[in-house]
Amino acid sequence: MNPAQIKAPLFLVCLLPLAYYLRGAWTDTLGEDPIDALTRGLGGWALAFLLLTLTLTPLRKHTAWAWLARLRRMIGLYAFFYASAHMASYLGLDQQFDWLAIIADVVKRPFMVAGMLGFALLLPLAITSNDLALRKLGGRRWQKLHRSVYLVGLLAVLHYSWMVKAEVAKPVACALLLAILLGWRLWWRVREGRRIIATGAARKPARRVILLTVRK
Repeated sequence: MNPAQIKAPLFLVCLLPLAYYLRGAWTDTLGEDPIDALTRGLGGWALAFLLLTLTLTPLRKHTAWAWLARLRRMIGLYAFFYASAHMASYLGLDQQFDWLAIIADVVKRPFMVAGMLGFALLLPLAITSNDLALRKLGGRRWQKLHRSVYLVGLLAVLHYSWMVKAEVAKPVACALLLAILLGWRLWWRVREGRRIIATGAARKPARRVILLTVRK
């Protein structure tokens, strides 16, 4: 499949959650507490796009659909976009940029600490998700930096799990999915490491054993 053919439609599809919440805010159909519904909804979609980003690599390796790698950057940037919108909704609409209240809120509630740390770690990943940053940092350093997305995933799931009090099914499902995705990556790295060791051992030339006969 040609990624260029799917990128434009996918780009628009990824904007649908934002359109839904903007329309709800405009028509006042987000419920009794529209600001809370908006903030939580945008955060939920940020987590969904983050988990989708982590899903693309296992899916690509098991299906051999190389074109999925071309979509991973866009989906990852959408995760950052919705996380930024979630943060802006909390800071601007919920707290009205009352920084003392925001600090007190973060200190008082652990899930706020996890969310803030996750967003802080996600920010450099979004800034460096371009070819120029890849060339400047070098492949190894860039890859090492972007592996922190796994920690972002853990913090995002913790943020969501600690925040939810009643409906625990969704946080549990997100935690299980993240555990599967991270466990798959660990299994893949171990398997690849063993394969490299086995290949290296097979390529080693056999040592010749020369027997010397000593005459008495």
